[in-house]
Amino acid sequence: MCYNPHMPGSIMEEKSFGKSLIKLILPMTLQNFLFALIPVSDAVMLVMLDQDSMSAVSLASQVMFVFNLFVYAVMSGMSLFAAQYWGKGDRKSMSTVLGYNLKIMVPISISFFVCAFFFPEGTMRIFTNEPNIVGYGVGYLKIAAFAYISDGIAQVLVTMLKNTEKVLQSMVISICMVIGNVCLNAIYIYGLLGAPRMGARGAALATTISCTAGLMGAIFVFIGKSPVKLRLRDIIDVPMEFRKDYSKYTTPLVANQLLWGIAFTLITVIIGHLGGDAVAANAIAAIAKDVVSCFCYALSAGGAILVGNELGAGRLERGKEYGGKLTVLSIVSGLGLGLILAALSPLISSKVNLTPEASKLLMYMLFMCSYYIMGRSINSVVIGGIFPAGGDTFFGMVCDTITMWVVILPAGALAAFVFNLPVIWVYFILNLDEMIKLPVVYIHYKKYKWVKNIVNKDVVST
Repeated sequence: MCYNPHMPGSIMEEKSFGKSLIKLILPMTLQNFLFALIPVSDAVMLVMLDQDSMSAVSLASQVMFVFNLFVYAVMSGMSLFAAQYWGKGDRKSMSTVLGYNLKIMVPISISFFVCAFFFPEGTMRIFTNEPNIVGYGVGYLKIAAFAYISDGIAQVLVTMLKNTEKVLQSMVISICMVIGNVCLNAIYIYGLLGAPRMGARGAALATTISCTAGLMGAIFVFIGKSPVKLRLRDIIDVPMEFRKDYSKYTTPLVANQLLWGIAFTLITVIIGHLGGDAVAANAIAAIAKDVVSCFCYALSAGGAILVGNELGAGRLERGKEYGGKLTVLSIVSGLGLGLILAALSPLISSKVNLTPEASKLLMYMLFMCSYYIMGRSINSVVIGGIFPAGGDTFFGMVCDTITMWVVILPAGALAAFVFNLPVIWVYFILNLDEMIKLPVVYIHYKKYKWVKNIVNKDVVST
């Protein structure tokens, strides 16, 4: 982003912020929306076969969800440094960031492949004890396991493209992946064009093929368009000083994502043991939440890049100002998105092929998701975007851990298995986490500990 420090007046500043933010978040929103369509297409196509197939894929996809927690944590750390180095104009240090993150991501991807491919039944039984659902899930996982390797490497390359103002190129990759995934879903789930009818396993095959194609596209775009070049020495020989700084700021991110993600997965486990109707309704509600939240995540990622650019360039007051504008936007967007989801709830409930009891549960769940989106919008932007942009990663870990592990999980487990409350009351309790964090998040935000330049020294020799 070009900035003239001698340009007076707030009008130019507003235009600079607005244009830069739109340039980032519109492609990112579309990207997030497209990726959210993948589970939507899985659910829609599989529920036409039978409810158990859809439920199985929903639960098996929790392995990808946990994998994405690692990916998100590593990519957040990568973005933290890349955004500030890009604002500073230090491309050689960005190459170090790229190489080190590849060095971290490859072993993570291989570990998830091993878990899904060699131990699929044990993995499925973590989420449910319904025999039919476990059987479908095992077939899904053994094929989907290969997607973890290609997706992990692709995410590293795409994240660097986003941080070097190549957002449109990464969006094109996403469009091709999603279109390919949806088309292949139809072919392999239903057995079209001479392909075998594979059901849930067909959804897994479509995901694996599309992720592999996405990796090939990311490599092609990165080689041709990225201003940051990958050097072998940046993978093999990473300076100790950089590794210490990286660990200092990203370890809380990784811990936060894992602790929060495991807790979120346990929420799915709790619901998974409340019966097939609860599992099916929650699967649709979760997809609806994710689709509606696409803008929140884009605002968080785009905002983190803008704030990080300013802080890395030493313009701390400008970074602080941008943080304030992003917070206001998160509140407005949260209100709007919650209202949209509430308005769409009757339509969604009427269009899915569930049992009468599951449809009734889904309707209530969708209305509850409306208030949940409000909290998710604010917290994803502030905790997941603004705070990490300045290296303030410890607060998010403490806040999320206490909320999920001390409050939500114990309360939800007691409600489900001790007091035997109705499913909808259990769901209500399990979806309070985003709202109860808001007062503490606001107090911490006003301390401005996140307004900090963390890259005031080089990590590589010039």
